[in-house]
Amino acid sequence: MDFKTLFTTFGMIFLAELGDKTQLATFAFSANSSSRMAVFLGSAGALVLTSLLGVLFGGIVHRLVSPQTIKIGAGVLFMVLGIWMTFFSGNK
Repeated sequence: MDFKTLFTTFGMIFLAELGDKTQLATFAFSANSSSRMAVFLGSAGALVLTSLLGVLFGGIVHRLVSPQTIKIGAGVLFMVLGIWMTFFSGNK
């Protein structure tokens, strides 16, 4: 087990998930439900499943594309989305 990778991944995903739409949706479901355990298990299961898909697809993409290309592509995608949201958000 690579604990450095484990703790780095945990820290980055934890910080990325704080206040995002997934957490807000979970908050809303919990506020409207009498079974908070069901909301917790449902949201935790969904996060685990999406993480599993990310790991599996990441392993496949890693074989086809270099890590440097993935980093550059992700950076460009985030910049494009940021610019798009800034200029075309619909709040005119």
